[in-house]
Amino acid sequence: MYYEIRTYRIKTGTLPTYLKLVEEEGIALQKRHLGNLIGYFYSEIGPLNQIVHIWAYPSLDIREQRRHALSQDPAWQAFAPKIQALMEEMENKIMKAASFSPLQ
Repeated sequence: MYYEIRTYRIKTGTLPTYLKLVEEEGIALQKRHLGNLIGYFYSEIGPLNQIVHIWAYPSLDIREQRRHALSQDPAWQAFAPKIQALMEEMENKIMKAASFSPLQ
């Protein structure tokens, strides 16, 4: 299993707006296309104004297909600029679980 860890630093003061947009519009679109959401988090201690969401994929090919499908969805194309306007920085990691990890 592959885990995609997406980290966004958002503009100071925009966390409530970001979370409301995702909850009301974005997460349903993402889950419909991307599938297995492991978790969606925001920072409270440490570097602030961070959003982290983790998605699981059985293969990198499946991930690529699902991300492409999401990017082609007209509803996502209309939604994405709303949250992108709140972002300052984006980081993406692909992680593979160790054989002894509880999440594989």
